[in-house]
Amino acid sequence: MAETLGSLCDKLTIVKLKQYHTEDAARLQSLTSQEKQLQEEINGFVKDAVDGNIPADRLTFSANKVFKKEGNETREIAGAIGEVFAELARVNCDLWHEQEKVYEFEKVEAAEKDIVVKKLAVLNLERNKCIDAIDRQFQSMVTGKNQA
Repeated sequence: MAETLGSLCDKLTIVKLKQYHTEDAARLQSLTSQEKQLQEEINGFVKDAVDGNIPADRLTFSANKVFKKEGNETREIAGAIGEVFAELARVNCDLWHEQEKVYEFEKVEAAEKDIVVKKLAVLNLERNKCIDAIDRQFQSMVTGKNQA
């Protein structure tokens, strides 16, 4: 995947989740380094985009997910970049906790297994919608065009 503001924000939320869920000093040190690197990359990306050093068509990289929409309904993702970024963090947190169930899938009750798998799929679709929304809004801000 090409790097975009949305994909960088996604990576940062995942690093923050990893920091929250570990107490290992060496891992925390590595994650802190990754966090700083991502912050610098985000700052550089935004500056380069605003300065016109990144072509407008490179500011987005839509997921273009192909899936059956019926039965896989997702919430609408709306709001300004900060609100969508916050929603992305929430979705990634929910994904983290659902994924934890999969690591010990044998302990999930048989009747719940389909629910876990479906929730993972829908949350992943919502995650991609958040990333795409951040990218479209940022592209619109940079180019001065209103894009839906």
